[in-house]
Amino acid sequence: MEEKAPNAEATRLRWQTIDEESGDTERPRLNRLNRSASYSSQSSGRNLKARTTVDPSLSLPIHYRTVSFEIDEAEALHQTKAAQVKSEIATDLSNLDWHTITVEELQKRWQVDASQGLSSEQVQRRLRQYGKNSLAALPHRWFWQIFGYFFKGFGAILLVGCVLVFVSWKPLGQPPSQANLALAIVLLAVFFIQAGFNAWQDWSSSRVMASITAMLPESCLVQRDGSQVTVDGPDIVPGDVVYLKAGNKLPADVRLIEVSNDASFDRSILTGESLPVHGTVDSTDDNYLETHCIGLQGTHCVSGNAKGIVVATADSTVFGGIAKLTNEPKTGLTTLEKEVLRFVLLIVLIMLTMIIVVVIVWATWLRVDHPDWINVPTLIVDCVSVAIAFIPEGLPIALTASLTITANLMRKNKILCKSLKTVETLGAVSVICSDKTGTLTRNKMFVTDCAMSTSTLTPESARDRMVMGGKASGVHQLRAAAALCNAAEFDASSSTLPLNERRIYGDATDQAILRFSESLGPVSELRQTWKMTYELPFNSKNKFMIRTFNAAQPNGYGLALSAAEAVQFRQSDSLLTIKGAPDILIERCTHTIGLDGNVEALDDHVRRKMLDVKDRWSSEGRRVILLARKILPAAEILVHPSSREFESEMMTQAKTGLVLVGLVGIVDPPREEIPDVIKTLRRAGIRIFMVTGDFGLTALAIARQCGIVTTEGTVDTVASLQRSTHIAEKIPPSTPSPAIVVSGPELMFLDDCQWDQLCQYQEIVFARTTPEQKLRIVREFRARDEIVGMTGDGVNDAPSLKAADIGIALGSGSDIAIEASDMVLLDSFSAVVEAVQYGRVVFDNLKKTIVYLLPAGSFSEFWPVFTNVMFGLPQVLSSFLMIIICCFTDCAAATVLAYEAPEADVLLRPPRKPKRDRLVNWKLVFHAYGILGMLESVASFAMAYWYLERSGIPFSALWFKFGAVPSNVDPDYYQARLNEASSIYFINLVVMQWFNLMAVRTRRLSIFQHPPAFNKDTQNLLLFPAIAFALCMAIFWLYVPPFQEVLDTSSVPAEHYFLPAAFGLGILCLDELRKAAVRRWPKGILARCAW
Repeated sequence: MEEKAPNAEATRLRWQTIDEESGDTERPRLNRLNRSASYSSQSSGRNLKARTTVDPSLSLPIHYRTVSFEIDEAEALHQTKAAQVKSEIATDLSNLDWHTITVEELQKRWQVDASQGLSSEQVQRRLRQYGKNSLAALPHRWFWQIFGYFFKGFGAILLVGCVLVFVSWKPLGQPPSQANLALAIVLLAVFFIQAGFNAWQDWSSSRVMASITAMLPESCLVQRDGSQVTVDGPDIVPGDVVYLKAGNKLPADVRLIEVSNDASFDRSILTGESLPVHGTVDSTDDNYLETHCIGLQGTHCVSGNAKGIVVATADSTVFGGIAKLTNEPKTGLTTLEKEVLRFVLLIVLIMLTMIIVVVIVWATWLRVDHPDWINVPTLIVDCVSVAIAFIPEGLPIALTASLTITANLMRKNKILCKSLKTVETLGAVSVICSDKTGTLTRNKMFVTDCAMSTSTLTPESARDRMVMGGKASGVHQLRAAAALCNAAEFDASSSTLPLNERRIYGDATDQAILRFSESLGPVSELRQTWKMTYELPFNSKNKFMIRTFNAAQPNGYGLALSAAEAVQFRQSDSLLTIKGAPDILIERCTHTIGLDGNVEALDDHVRRKMLDVKDRWSSEGRRVILLARKILPAAEILVHPSSREFESEMMTQAKTGLVLVGLVGIVDPPREEIPDVIKTLRRAGIRIFMVTGDFGLTALAIARQCGIVTTEGTVDTVASLQRSTHIAEKIPPSTPSPAIVVSGPELMFLDDCQWDQLCQYQEIVFARTTPEQKLRIVREFRARDEIVGMTGDGVNDAPSLKAADIGIALGSGSDIAIEASDMVLLDSFSAVVEAVQYGRVVFDNLKKTIVYLLPAGSFSEFWPVFTNVMFGLPQVLSSFLMIIICCFTDCAAATVLAYEAPEADVLLRPPRKPKRDRLVNWKLVFHAYGILGMLESVASFAMAYWYLERSGIPFSALWFKFGAVPSNVDPDYYQARLNEASSIYFINLVVMQWFNLMAVRTRRLSIFQHPPAFNKDTQNLLLFPAIAFALCMAIFWLYVPPFQEVLDTSSVPAEHYFLPAAFGLGILCLDELRKAAVRRWPKGILARCAW
């Protein structure tokens, strides 16, 4: 039976300062949440101002992401669109009342108990009734897509050439030439073939990108059948009870029924609001879009926790409505497409120049002095031939194929690129700024030491001390602080496993401290005796977290307090617990707990001892966390924990009078593969820096373990950077030490001159950084023409991931980080080496494709037309055979070059500078035209005219004869030999291109170092089918009798297959010698001219 639908009508990314070290694992249940009543906008505004926000230019929907454009412009465009559709959406939402009804009425309408969730039967019924939670496919612009298949690339030129050749056949042809008709038909066929290939390539690339999207499923935590389960976003149904935490993307429109004090949501992707809105349970506005008790699909929870009931899914959501209204195709060219366009425009300019020269020569000389030599139809065919000769028709196909193939290869290596432009940018990355926790380290932390007063203990000795000291031991209080001021939760299903194997939901730091507490005694015992009343989660701005408690059972006093405090503690009093960075909290402490469990004054001696312990542990690579508490008498707390003012009150109380319970030292060992990864990236000319929220000494120690800092002695500090006040000249690039450690607060006071010096260091550790400072780091490096890759997985990494040229997220990261990134590493950070390698291979292979296409498909095809017009020689390569070379014999080989494996030295070269290292430069043109093109043209001319010489038609009988047949030669015999000479020229180019194909496979390495077969790391077996295809095409057009009659082609003597093979082998050997010289003398003249 169908359920009645209740009211059936019914990335710019923001962040709140959440610790970048936070983990990504879901908790099985939310921490205790407060039912927040609605408050005035003034109260909400005050609360929001207390939190750090970011310039509106920092984030935007992923489909507006570009490689090098300023974020500000795209964000402004996005907000304008959002404002335009806002009023249209508001009209459709005016009859919704999900935000105005009570929570009880909401549960009644959806027939759901918030504590139990929907039953499996209800879920199945609603899936049938409402369908999957997926947006319906938007209307497709089929006409423009198909139009693009035909006319993008060189389709328009092919069609115009086809029409002109048809015209030269009829009505201009007198009599009509069958060869011109055949040429026109072939051009038309090529026009349709390239359209079909474009369509196939578009489908292929779309399939690859769709498979990448499918590998990043969106999931969320929901309550069903009384248990919390994780389900995929499309399986969410109306009435589902969902749990949200910082970093989550909302899977549907949700009515909030419980929120934490600090819960806030970024809505700018939908509403254009520049600030996150604070979540509430009760409505704050009659407008569905403006009220704070509704979480909208596609937006993000940027801080806090919340619980809600789904009220709309799929197209019924606000996001679904706006998606339809703002459906516009993506425009603009990628960096590599611009490079190709720049090259093509250069070629077209040369082509037009040559055509103009041909027309001028014909109009001013040939038409007057030799009117029978070239008539108008022949002139048209000659001009089309010049156009076809110069334009590399296979290049656009090779470009898209190369990017798609590379993206697919990267996907197989568990590297997901969200767009093809990401692939091309990877090859130019020169700086990688990497987060520490979970990226360079394993994110599997454990406590190695703890300290109380002036004593340091291991977890084992602490347990022994607790047993010997009984309940009076101070270790009991350390255990209690570690358990209570902790957002992690044990998975109940793993309770029977050993402690080190039990699953814990929460960030890695909390997990380590919770295991430490459990090793000293049951955490559940402590949490049953204390009732949490308020929580301020850890964030990278404050560097601490706060929890307050009321006593649930009187016997809990002795577990968390000293004996004297337990006597004075009243049932109505509150216990404030705080955990965070020692350098922030130790100055707020006035007392400490001794090993005997008594409260002692924190004098300078003890404080100094604690700081020495903190510095020693930090220098050994440990994260140091301070645990403290404070008793709050009921008389001092005048506001209720559920009120907004309670947060300000707790922040004030935590500023002084804290009792230092102890320190814990936590180890997060680096991943085993990281040192090798760092070395590989360094060899590739890429500088990799650590950007972390950790203390400087800890960060430096881990950086040394990872190999990011190799300097053994003292490293530089910010004091080594000279200010520009009295400096007129540039600071020299050399620095006393290659390494420097700079803290986040210090970055904000650097001037441009100091940034110039800082950006020259080879090894940098940025410690104690906030999201704003991470963003500043990215922008400063980009301003100095560096191509920046930024890795991260936390909520606070999103702005810098957006701002970087390549944002790299880990597959285990938060939803907001993954959406902000351009690339996702599903396995580990080590995959970034493969990503950089493939990025460079794309650029290399396109260069190889161009070098392969230009000699025969451009240079050698132009000269027969030029000599025909200027010197009166017969056109020794027919226009038809030019088309066959460009569109058939060369095209297949050019495409398979995209499958070339990386050369062994691809990660030994410095990164490409996009503004300097062009896809096509003078070196490449000189090699393709001046060397290869010249050798192939001379050899082909020689073979053709040598054959005519042997056939009784000497070169002197052709030079400046303008078609005059020698008197001693039969005209039919003369024409037959010219047809054979044209076929010989054609075969000569085809065969020599096979050897050119083998030569251009590598830019520096020998064919023996990078063989095309019998080596799995270097082989490209597709080269051989491409060569076979070229041979089949040649035989097909030259040896089929009907084609011979219509196209004036001819069979070729056997020796003219072996002679060009000898010439081609010569080209291969010459190129081997050139490469050997480049390797032997890397700074010699040949190396400077090498493409």
